[in-house]
Amino acid sequence: MKRLCFAALVIFPLSAAAVSYPVELEQELNGSEVLASTETIDRDMAGLVLQNFGERPVECTASFRNGPEMPRTRRVTLASGESKPMTAKFKRDVIRLRIKLTCEPQ
Repeated sequence: MKRLCFAALVIFPLSAAAVSYPVELEQELNGSEVLASTETIDRDMAGLVLQNFGERPVECTASFRNGPEMPRTRRVTLASGESKPMTAKFKRDVIRLRIKLTCEPQ
């Protein structure tokens, strides 16, 4: 029983050290009805989930910036009522992530 309690106490701080970094999301929706939510997937990977609530298709472009690395650009077309993820993997650990999202109704 003592070993079980000791193991639980040792593992507990490791689970508390989850991946977390600040994410700044700048949106230019241009009249489209898109909901964007950010996700921290791993120490060097980030995600963005887009949902189109409008009646028309929307074309979105996201630029993921992590410090001095080249920005990662992702493009997606969302039909009415559709939801799609966008991800970006970096060569270095993310300290602060900046995402610029631009959406245009078609």
